[in-house]
Amino acid sequence: MKILRTDSTNKDFIQLVKQLDELLAAMDGREHDFYNEYNKIDSIKHVVVAYNGANPVACGAIKEFTSDTIEVKRMFTCSEFRGNGFATKVLNELETWAKELGYDYCILETGKKLPDAVRLYQKSGYERIPNYGQYVEMENSICFKKQLMR
Repeated sequence: MKILRTDSTNKDFIQLVKQLDELLAAMDGREHDFYNEYNKIDSIKHVVVAYNGANPVACGAIKEFTSDTIEVKRMFTCSEFRGNGFATKVLNELETWAKELGYDYCILETGKKLPDAVRLYQKSGYERIPNYGQYVEMENSICFKKQLMR
């Protein structure tokens, strides 16, 4: 397993996000257009891509939410590689990077239809919080927060 820090212009990240968007479009149905509005990747400075050999198999990104909080975005692992620790490695690398950048907290939104993602975040020390920002009225959304220890 190799972990690469990059940005949203990385071709492997773009390809993985395309697969993520296809999965979410099928799951979210009519709500997908709403969520998709907040998942643009044209200017994300902090992206992580995980490789199995030369193959990109997982990704994630972080974007500033407030001066002390970063938001985890675009977490995805190819289905055939799930359960092998790739998502945990990506999340850990994103948290390390956030700490290096001076942030104290990570927040994120995931969906009720993604129980594996919910378990990953809970296992990783994230606590459920009230839905924030654009997700306040979204019944399918679940939001989490974690304090980063330095």
